[in-house]
Amino acid sequence: MSGSSVVALCLLLVSLVACGGRTAADPARAEVQRVLDRRAAAVLDRDRAAYARTGTGAGFDNLGAVPLAAWSYRVRDVDRTGDDTATAGVELRYRLEGYDRGPVTAARTVRLSRDGPEGRWSVDSEGPAKESGRKPWDQGAVEVVRGTHSLVLGVGQSTGALRGYADLADRAVPAVSDAWDGDWARRVVVLVPESLEGMAGLLGSPASSYRGIAAVTTGETGGRERAPADRIIVNPDAYGLLGSLGKQVVLTHETTHVATRADTTAATPLWLSEGYADWAGYRGSGRTPAQAAPEMAGAVLEGRLPAGLPTDEDFGFTADADQLARAYEGGWLACRMIADQWGEDRLDAFYRAVGAHDDRAGAVESAMDEVLGTTPEDFTARWREYLRAEFD
Repeated sequence: MSGSSVVALCLLLVSLVACGGRTAADPARAEVQRVLDRRAAAVLDRDRAAYARTGTGAGFDNLGAVPLAAWSYRVRDVDRTGDDTATAGVELRYRLEGYDRGPVTAARTVRLSRDGPEGRWSVDSEGPAKESGRKPWDQGAVEVVRGTHSLVLGVGQSTGALRGYADLADRAVPAVSDAWDGDWARRVVVLVPESLEGMAGLLGSPASSYRGIAAVTTGETGGRERAPADRIIVNPDAYGLLGSLGKQVVLTHETTHVATRADTTAATPLWLSEGYADWAGYRGSGRTPAQAAPEMAGAVLEGRLPAGLPTDEDFGFTADADQLARAYEGGWLACRMIADQWGEDRLDAFYRAVGAHDDRAGAVESAMDEVLGTTPEDFTARWREYLRAEFD
Protein backbone atom coordinates (compact mmCIF):
# COMPACT_ATOMS: atom_id res chain seq x y z
CA MET A 1 0.00 0.00 0.00
CA SER A 2 1.40 3.40 -0.93
CA GLY A 3 2.08 6.14 1.63
CA SER A 4 -0.77 8.27 0.26
CA SER A 5 -3.17 5.35 0.65
CA VAL A 6 -2.17 4.93 4.31
CA VAL A 7 -2.82 8.62 4.95
CA ALA A 8 -6.18 8.44 3.22
CA LEU A 9 -7.15 5.37 5.21
CA CYS A 10 -6.19 7.07 8.48
CA LEU A 11 -8.25 10.11 7.60
CA LEU A 12 -11.20 7.86 6.74
CA LEU A 13 -11.03 6.08 10.10
CA VAL A 14 -10.12 8.99 12.34
CA SER A 15 -13.66 9.31 13.67
CA LEU A 16 -13.49 5.70 14.84
CA VAL A 17 -9.88 4.88 15.66
CA ALA A 18 -6.74 7.01 15.69
CA CYS A 19 -3.83 5.87 13.48
CA GLY A 20 -1.78 5.08 16.56
CA GLY A 21 -4.43 2.58 17.66
CA ARG A 22 -6.04 4.72 20.42
CA THR A 23 -9.81 5.02 20.55
CA ALA A 24 -11.05 8.51 19.70
CA ALA A 25 -12.09 10.53 22.73
CA ASP A 26 -15.78 10.37 23.62
CA PRO A 27 -17.09 13.95 23.54
CA ALA A 28 -19.50 13.02 26.35
CA ARG A 29 -16.71 13.36 28.92
CA ALA A 30 -16.09 17.01 28.10
CA GLU A 31 -19.84 17.67 27.97
CA VAL A 32 -20.34 16.04 31.38
CA GLN A 33 -17.46 18.09 32.80
CA ARG A 34 -19.10 21.28 31.54
CA VAL A 35 -22.47 20.50 33.12
CA LEU A 36 -20.79 19.64 36.42
CA ASP A 37 -18.79 22.88 36.28
CA ARG A 38 -22.07 24.76 35.98
CA ARG A 39 -23.51 22.72 38.82
CA ALA A 40 -20.53 23.52 41.06
CA ALA A 41 -20.81 27.23 40.30
CA ALA A 42 -24.50 27.11 41.25
CA VAL A 43 -23.64 25.50 44.60
CA LEU A 44 -21.12 28.23 45.42
CA ASP A 45 -23.46 31.00 44.21
CA ARG A 46 -26.37 29.51 46.19
CA ASP A 47 -28.33 29.70 42.93
CA ARG A 48 -31.13 27.13 43.10
CA ALA A 49 -32.46 27.93 39.61
CA ALA A 50 -29.05 27.53 37.99
CA TYR A 51 -28.55 24.28 39.89
CA ALA A 52 -31.90 22.95 38.67
CA ARG A 53 -30.96 23.75 35.06
CA THR A 54 -28.14 21.19 35.35
CA GLY A 55 -30.54 18.38 36.28
CA THR A 56 -32.13 17.17 39.48
CA GLY A 57 -32.39 19.74 42.20
CA ALA A 58 -32.33 17.09 44.93
CA GLY A 59 -29.86 17.84 47.69
CA PHE A 60 -29.40 21.53 46.96
CA ASP A 61 -31.26 22.70 50.05
CA ASN A 62 -29.35 20.20 52.22
CA LEU A 63 -26.21 22.27 51.54
CA GLY A 64 -27.77 25.65 52.21
CA ALA A 65 -26.23 26.27 55.64
CA VAL A 66 -22.82 24.72 54.94
CA PRO A 67 -20.10 27.44 54.73
CA LEU A 68 -18.31 26.53 51.52
CA ALA A 69 -15.15 28.23 50.31
CA ALA A 70 -14.69 25.88 47.34
CA TRP A 71 -16.67 23.22 45.47
CA SER A 72 -15.65 21.58 42.20
CA TYR A 73 -15.91 18.33 40.26
CA ARG A 74 -13.34 16.50 38.17
CA VAL A 75 -14.64 13.82 35.82
CA ARG A 76 -12.42 10.75 35.98
CA ASP A 77 -14.31 8.47 33.62
CA VAL A 78 -17.63 8.22 31.78
CA ASP A 79 -19.39 4.94 31.07
CA ARG A 80 -21.94 5.29 28.30
CA THR A 81 -24.69 2.94 29.46
CA GLY A 82 -26.74 3.81 26.36
CA ASP A 83 -26.88 6.41 23.61
CA ASP A 84 -28.57 8.86 25.94
CA THR A 85 -27.53 7.68 29.43
CA ALA A 86 -24.18 7.66 31.19
CA THR A 87 -22.55 7.06 34.56
CA ALA A 88 -19.59 9.22 35.52
CA GLY A 89 -16.93 8.54 38.14
CA VAL A 90 -16.23 11.95 39.64
CA GLU A 91 -13.89 13.46 42.21
CA LEU A 92 -15.60 16.09 44.35
CA ARG A 93 -13.28 18.66 45.93
CA TYR A 94 -14.64 21.03 48.54
CA ARG A 95 -13.39 23.22 51.37
CA LEU A 96 -15.15 24.58 54.44
CA GLU A 97 -14.54 28.29 54.84
CA GLY A 98 -12.32 29.16 57.78
CA TYR A 99 -11.62 25.55 58.76
CA ASP A 100 -10.03 23.51 55.96
CA ARG A 101 -6.43 24.26 54.99
CA GLY A 102 -6.94 22.51 51.69
CA PRO A 103 -9.68 20.76 49.73
CA VAL A 104 -11.30 17.56 50.93
CA THR A 105 -11.72 15.01 48.14
CA ALA A 106 -14.51 12.48 47.80
CA ALA A 107 -15.25 9.87 45.14
CA ARG A 108 -18.75 10.32 43.73
CA THR A 109 -20.94 8.57 41.18
CA VAL A 110 -23.05 10.79 38.92
CA ARG A 111 -25.76 9.38 36.64
CA LEU A 112 -26.82 11.47 33.66
CA SER A 113 -29.16 11.41 30.72
CA ARG A 114 -30.08 13.56 27.74
CA ASP A 115 -33.10 14.06 25.52
CA GLY A 116 -31.89 12.56 22.27
CA PRO A 117 -28.41 12.50 20.70
CA GLU A 118 -28.36 16.27 20.21
CA GLY A 119 -29.63 17.08 23.71
CA ARG A 120 -27.55 18.39 26.60
CA TRP A 121 -26.53 16.09 29.40
CA SER A 122 -28.26 16.62 32.73
CA VAL A 123 -27.72 15.09 36.18
CA ASP A 124 -30.24 12.46 37.30
CA SER A 125 -28.50 11.60 40.60
CA GLU A 126 -25.28 12.09 42.53
CA GLY A 127 -24.02 10.07 45.47
CA PRO A 128 -20.96 8.46 47.04
CA ALA A 129 -19.01 6.01 44.92
CA LYS A 130 -19.06 2.38 45.91
CA GLU A 131 -17.24 1.76 49.20
CA SER A 132 -16.95 5.52 49.82
CA GLY A 133 -18.45 7.31 52.77
CA ARG A 134 -21.43 9.59 52.50
CA LYS A 135 -21.31 13.30 53.24
CA PRO A 136 -23.63 14.94 55.79
CA TRP A 137 -25.72 16.50 53.02
CA ASP A 138 -26.30 13.04 51.55
CA GLN A 139 -28.17 12.21 54.78
CA GLY A 140 -30.46 15.22 54.95
CA ALA A 141 -30.57 18.95 55.57
CA VAL A 142 -27.44 20.07 57.41
CA GLU A 143 -27.83 22.41 60.37
CA VAL A 144 -24.75 24.39 61.32
CA VAL A 145 -23.80 25.73 64.75
CA ARG A 146 -20.67 27.86 65.14
CA GLY A 147 -18.66 27.96 68.32
CA THR A 148 -15.68 30.05 69.28
CA HIS A 149 -13.26 27.32 68.16
CA SER A 150 -15.63 24.90 66.44
CA LEU A 151 -17.97 24.28 63.57
CA VAL A 152 -20.67 21.65 64.17
CA LEU A 153 -22.58 20.14 61.24
CA GLY A 154 -25.58 18.07 62.25
CA VAL A 155 -28.34 16.10 60.57
CA GLY A 156 -31.49 15.09 62.41
CA GLN A 157 -30.36 16.82 65.61
CA SER A 158 -31.89 19.71 67.52
CA THR A 159 -30.17 23.08 67.59
CA GLY A 160 -29.79 22.73 71.36
CA ALA A 161 -28.01 19.40 71.02
CA LEU A 162 -25.63 20.79 68.42
CA ARG A 163 -24.92 23.79 70.62
CA GLY A 164 -23.95 21.36 73.38
CA TYR A 165 -21.36 19.74 71.09
CA ALA A 166 -20.00 23.17 70.16
CA ASP A 167 -19.63 24.10 73.84
CA LEU A 168 -17.72 20.89 74.56
CA ALA A 169 -15.47 21.41 71.54
CA ASP A 170 -14.84 25.01 72.56
CA ARG A 171 -13.56 23.78 75.92
CA ALA A 172 -11.54 21.00 74.30
CA VAL A 173 -9.52 23.23 71.98
CA PRO A 174 -7.83 25.37 74.66
CA ALA A 175 -7.33 22.29 76.85
CA VAL A 176 -5.47 20.56 74.04
CA SER A 177 -3.48 23.70 73.23
CA ASP A 178 -2.35 23.79 76.88
CA ALA A 179 -1.13 20.19 76.65
CA TRP A 180 0.28 20.03 73.11
CA ASP A 181 3.02 22.54 72.33
CA GLY A 182 2.96 21.94 68.59
CA ASP A 183 1.58 24.25 65.92
CA TRP A 184 -2.01 23.51 64.91
CA ALA A 185 -5.13 25.32 63.68
CA ARG A 186 -6.83 25.46 67.10
CA ARG A 187 -10.26 24.83 65.65
CA VAL A 188 -12.26 21.69 64.89
CA VAL A 189 -15.11 20.49 62.71
CA VAL A 190 -17.58 18.12 64.39
CA LEU A 191 -20.08 16.03 62.41
CA VAL A 192 -23.14 14.80 64.29
CA PRO A 193 -25.36 12.41 62.31
CA GLU A 194 -28.76 11.25 63.47
CA SER A 195 -27.69 7.80 64.68
CA LEU A 196 -25.01 5.10 64.76
CA GLU A 197 -26.11 4.08 61.26
CA GLY A 198 -25.58 7.65 60.11
CA MET A 199 -22.08 7.67 61.59
CA ALA A 200 -21.25 4.40 59.83
CA GLY A 201 -22.58 5.85 56.58
CA LEU A 202 -20.24 8.83 56.86
CA LEU A 203 -17.33 6.45 57.39
CA GLY A 204 -18.37 4.00 54.66
CA SER A 205 -18.28 1.08 57.10
CA PRO A 206 -20.77 -1.30 58.75
CA ALA A 207 -22.50 0.03 61.85
CA SER A 208 -21.24 -2.98 63.80
CA SER A 209 -17.68 -1.62 63.49
CA TYR A 210 -18.52 1.41 65.65
CA ARG A 211 -21.13 0.18 68.09
CA GLY A 212 -20.07 1.43 71.52
CA ILE A 213 -17.51 3.85 70.02
CA ALA A 214 -18.49 7.39 71.03
CA ALA A 215 -16.54 9.25 68.33
CA VAL A 216 -13.73 8.93 65.80
CA THR A 217 -11.52 11.40 63.97
CA THR A 218 -10.79 11.11 60.27
CA GLY A 219 -7.85 12.66 58.44
CA GLU A 220 -4.66 11.85 56.58
CA THR A 221 -1.50 11.29 58.61
CA GLY A 222 2.00 12.15 57.56
CA GLY A 223 2.59 15.88 57.54
CA ARG A 224 0.60 19.09 57.35
CA GLU A 225 0.49 19.08 53.54
CA ARG A 226 -1.28 15.72 53.59
CA ALA A 227 -3.70 16.69 56.34
CA PRO A 228 -5.82 19.51 54.90
CA ALA A 229 -8.89 18.75 56.99
CA ASP A 230 -9.93 16.59 59.93
CA ARG A 231 -13.46 15.66 60.96
CA ILE A 232 -14.56 14.53 64.39
CA ILE A 233 -17.50 12.20 63.74
CA VAL A 234 -19.80 11.46 66.67
CA ASN A 235 -21.84 8.34 67.34
CA PRO A 236 -24.80 10.01 69.08
CA ASP A 237 -26.14 6.67 70.36
CA ALA A 238 -22.99 5.86 72.37
CA TYR A 239 -22.07 9.46 73.13
CA GLY A 240 -25.45 10.12 74.65
CA LEU A 241 -24.87 7.44 77.28
CA LEU A 242 -21.85 9.25 78.70
CA GLY A 243 -21.88 11.57 81.68
CA SER A 244 -20.73 15.17 81.43
CA LEU A 245 -17.08 14.33 82.21
CA GLY A 246 -17.08 11.42 79.78
CA LYS A 247 -18.44 13.62 76.99
CA GLN A 248 -15.75 16.21 77.61
CA VAL A 249 -12.98 13.62 77.73
CA VAL A 250 -14.12 12.14 74.41
CA LEU A 251 -14.24 15.50 72.62
CA THR A 252 -10.86 16.49 74.07
CA HIS A 253 -9.40 13.10 73.05
CA GLU A 254 -10.61 13.52 69.47
CA THR A 255 -9.48 17.14 69.34
CA THR A 256 -6.02 15.95 70.36
CA HIS A 257 -5.91 13.78 67.25
CA VAL A 258 -6.61 16.90 65.18
CA ALA A 259 -3.85 18.84 66.95
CA THR A 260 -1.22 16.10 66.61
CA ARG A 261 -2.17 15.05 63.06
CA ALA A 262 0.82 16.67 61.35
CA ASP A 263 3.21 14.82 63.69
CA THR A 264 1.41 11.48 63.50
CA THR A 265 2.81 9.18 60.80
CA ALA A 266 3.03 5.53 59.88
CA ALA A 267 5.88 5.34 62.41
CA THR A 268 3.58 6.24 65.32
CA PRO A 269 2.24 3.18 67.19
CA LEU A 270 -1.36 3.29 68.36
CA TRP A 271 -0.39 2.97 72.02
CA LEU A 272 1.29 6.36 71.64
CA SER A 273 -1.28 8.19 69.49
CA GLU A 274 -4.29 6.88 71.43
CA GLY A 275 -2.50 7.02 74.76
CA TYR A 276 -1.47 10.64 74.23
CA ALA A 277 -5.03 11.59 73.22
CA ASP A 278 -6.36 9.99 76.41
CA TRP A 279 -3.65 11.68 78.45
CA ALA A 280 -4.71 15.08 77.11
CA GLY A 281 -8.36 14.14 77.60
CA TYR A 282 -7.96 13.23 81.27
CA ARG A 283 -5.35 15.89 82.05
CA GLY A 284 -6.70 18.19 84.72
CA SER A 285 -9.85 16.08 85.20
CA GLY A 286 -8.85 14.81 88.66
CA ARG A 287 -9.56 11.22 87.65
CA THR A 288 -7.27 8.68 89.30
CA PRO A 289 -5.84 5.71 87.38
CA ALA A 290 -8.23 3.37 89.20
CA GLN A 291 -11.18 5.51 88.07
CA ALA A 292 -10.01 6.07 84.51
CA ALA A 293 -8.52 2.61 83.88
CA PRO A 294 -10.80 0.09 85.63
CA GLU A 295 -10.07 -2.81 83.25
CA MET A 296 -6.32 -2.48 83.68
CA ALA A 297 -6.73 -2.05 87.42
CA GLY A 298 -8.74 -5.26 87.60
CA ALA A 299 -6.19 -7.18 85.53
CA VAL A 300 -3.27 -6.04 87.70
CA LEU A 301 -5.10 -6.82 90.94
CA GLU A 302 -5.85 -10.31 89.61
CA GLY A 303 -2.19 -10.90 88.81
CA ARG A 304 -2.59 -10.47 85.03
CA LEU A 305 0.06 -7.80 84.56
CA PRO A 306 0.58 -7.28 80.80
CA ALA A 307 3.90 -8.47 79.45
CA GLY A 308 4.30 -5.57 77.07
CA LEU A 309 2.79 -2.40 75.67
CA PRO A 310 -0.42 -2.75 73.61
CA THR A 311 0.05 -3.67 69.96
CA ASP A 312 -1.80 -2.01 67.09
CA GLU A 313 -3.93 -5.14 66.75
CA ASP A 314 -5.16 -4.67 70.33
CA PHE A 315 -6.89 -1.45 69.25
CA GLY A 316 -9.10 -3.08 66.59
CA PHE A 317 -12.74 -2.03 66.95
CA THR A 318 -13.76 -5.66 66.48
CA ALA A 319 -11.60 -6.80 69.39
CA ASP A 320 -13.01 -7.99 72.69
CA ALA A 321 -14.43 -4.98 74.56
CA ASP A 322 -12.34 -5.64 77.70
CA GLN A 323 -9.20 -6.14 75.63
CA LEU A 324 -9.87 -2.91 73.74
CA ALA A 325 -10.37 -1.03 77.00
CA ARG A 326 -7.09 -2.37 78.39
CA ALA A 327 -5.29 -1.30 75.20
CA TYR A 328 -6.48 2.29 75.54
CA GLU A 329 -5.81 2.31 79.28
CA GLY A 330 -2.35 0.83 78.81
CA GLY A 331 -1.42 3.46 76.24
CA TRP A 332 -2.77 6.22 78.47
CA LEU A 333 -0.78 4.97 81.46
CA ALA A 334 2.40 4.79 79.37
CA CYS A 335 2.01 8.43 78.34
CA ARG A 336 1.04 9.41 81.87
CA MET A 337 4.21 7.74 83.12
CA ILE A 338 6.34 9.72 80.67
CA ALA A 339 4.69 12.95 81.80
CA ASP A 340 5.18 12.02 85.47
CA GLN A 341 8.76 10.76 85.26
CA TRP A 342 10.28 12.77 82.40
CA GLY A 343 7.95 15.78 82.21
CA GLU A 344 5.20 16.94 79.85
CA ASP A 345 7.64 18.70 77.51
CA ARG A 346 9.54 15.44 77.03
CA LEU A 347 6.28 13.63 76.30
CA ASP A 348 5.53 16.08 73.49
CA ALA A 349 9.09 15.87 72.19
CA PHE A 350 8.97 12.06 72.26
CA TYR A 351 5.71 12.06 70.28
CA ARG A 352 7.21 14.29 67.60
CA ALA A 353 10.46 12.34 67.49
CA VAL A 354 8.66 9.06 66.83
CA GLY A 355 6.54 10.61 64.07
CA ALA A 356 9.60 12.16 62.41
CA HIS A 357 10.74 8.72 61.23
CA ASP A 358 9.84 7.48 57.76
CA ASP A 359 8.54 4.12 58.95
CA ARG A 360 7.81 2.10 62.06
CA ALA A 361 11.05 0.12 62.25
CA GLY A 362 13.34 1.67 64.82
CA ALA A 363 11.20 4.79 65.37
CA VAL A 364 10.25 4.15 68.99
CA GLU A 365 13.67 2.78 69.87
CA SER A 366 15.45 5.81 68.43
CA ALA A 367 13.08 8.33 70.06
CA MET A 368 13.36 6.61 73.44
CA ASP A 369 17.13 6.80 73.22
CA GLU A 370 17.28 10.43 71.99
CA VAL A 371 14.50 11.97 74.08
CA LEU A 372 14.05 9.74 77.13
CA GLY A 373 17.51 8.23 77.42
CA THR A 374 16.15 4.71 77.75
CA THR A 375 15.50 1.52 75.78
CA PRO A 376 12.21 -0.22 74.93
CA GLU A 377 13.10 -3.03 77.33
CA ASP A 378 13.80 -0.66 80.20
CA PHE A 379 10.75 1.45 79.35
CA THR A 380 8.49 -1.60 79.37
CA ALA A 381 9.90 -2.75 82.73
CA ARG A 382 9.31 0.73 84.19
CA TRP A 383 5.76 0.77 82.76
CA ARG A 384 4.94 -2.59 84.35
CA GLU A 385 6.30 -1.36 87.69
CA TYR A 386 4.27 1.84 87.26
CA LEU A 387 1.12 -0.27 86.86
CA ARG A 388 1.92 -2.22 90.02
CA ALA A 389 2.51 0.96 92.00
CA GLU A 390 -0.75 2.56 90.82
CA PHE A 391 -3.03 -0.46 91.31
CA ASP A 392 -1.52 -2.82 93.92
